[in-house]
Amino acid sequence: MKISSPAFTDNRSIPDRYTCNGDNISPPLRFENVPARTKSLALIVDDPDAPSGTWTHWIVWNMSPRTQELAENAAPREAIVGKNDFYHNSYGGPCPPSGTHRYFFRLYALDAVLQTAGHATRAELEKALQPHIIETTELMGTYQKK
Repeated sequence: MKISSPAFTDNRSIPDRYTCNGDNISPPLRFENVPARTKSLALIVDDPDAPSGTWTHWIVWNMSPRTQELAENAAPREAIVGKNDFYHNSYGGPCPPSGTHRYFFRLYALDAVLQTAGHATRAELEKALQPHIIETTELMGTYQKK
């Protein structure tokens, strides 16, 4: 399984457009080689370099296993978008207070559709998805606030 973006490559800078210095919209993402027995996909985007500990920028679950891409500034209609650490049920772009931070886009192939409500926290989502993970993959971008 693979996750990629036409907007940036792995271990490279995320364009301003997808950050607090730009339009603060989610970048386009592509998903490939999803395992055949996948029942749903989940996505977690975070910054492990945040001063207060790992900062969650976006959590999405119950995406169709047939999802091959997410367009820029879009989330699949059938999916659930949970609350990020900005307290919004949406994408929140990179906005580090200082230095260069890493942003991980982790895609999970799951053997179930999760019965987790949209107000779930990241911790609750992770607990729910753990026993159902078939495979994971990640894309990492970097960003330094200008």
